[in-house]
Amino acid sequence: MRTQRPSGWYAVPAYGFFALFAVLPMVLVVYLSFTSWQGLGTPVPNGTVNWSRLLDDGEAHAAVGRTVLLMVVSWLVQTPIAMLIGVWAAGPQRSRAVLSSIFFLPLLLSTAAIALLWQALLDPNFGIAAGGTQFLGDPDIAIYTVVFVISWQYIPFHTLMYQGAARAIPASLYEAATIDGASRVGKFLHITLPQLRYTLVTSSVLMLVGSLTTFDTVLILTGGGPGTATRILPLHMYITGFSGFEMGYASTIAVVLVVLGTALSVAVMRWSGFRAMSSQQEGS
Repeated sequence: MRTQRPSGWYAVPAYGFFALFAVLPMVLVVYLSFTSWQGLGTPVPNGTVNWSRLLDDGEAHAAVGRTVLLMVVSWLVQTPIAMLIGVWAAGPQRSRAVLSSIFFLPLLLSTAAIALLWQALLDPNFGIAAGGTQFLGDPDIAIYTVVFVISWQYIPFHTLMYQGAARAIPASLYEAATIDGASRVGKFLHITLPQLRYTLVTSSVLMLVGSLTTFDTVLILTGGGPGTATRILPLHMYITGFSGFEMGYASTIAVVLVVLGTALSVAVMRWSGFRAMSSQQEGS
């Protein structure tokens, strides 16, 4: 019996949408990266001037370092917390459902609202840190404060992913482990964790690429300060383009961000073996 496959024409609207709102803007940004343009008038081609400037831009290099720091620390903070809370929230107890509903409230707030909320809470004059540590004013800890706010906002999202994955793990695996005398920690390490492998990969890609491109939280919280302590690469691109009116050079930075994000996603997929995904029903 022949299997009737869906027609490729069904994908045309999706391809058209992707081409119009993703491919075309990216092509235009690549073109602008080889021009000199202040946002008005006609872009003037300038060859590889912008790219040469990027290689010599010390502030851009420093911004890359801060961006990498933000990515790594965000992943180290969010991943274990989201995984543990997600596994805990997957339990059948009614109290867990109530507490989970409260915990997921940050998902209902916009990024701007969250940034303004924490900016007020951390205000050295009127906030919860009044008269104490300058969380947003100390160059040594400002970037970690930003990581805290970002984590507070997005941990619930990743927790939902882990919660759904944990609930899909067959109960028979835990029953067999109980018969074998496995402890709760042993069940987590040898059953739960292996079953969450691909959820961990998906969450990590979203987390790392999201950290690479985050900008609005930093813009509202610190504006890149104090000094340039939190001026990460996306914010550096924004300030260069919309404050310095150097759209051509800002487009060069945008292209670099796209390339880095794509390379990072592909690297994580290849390293994790995600493309060769197979059933994890046996655990390990």
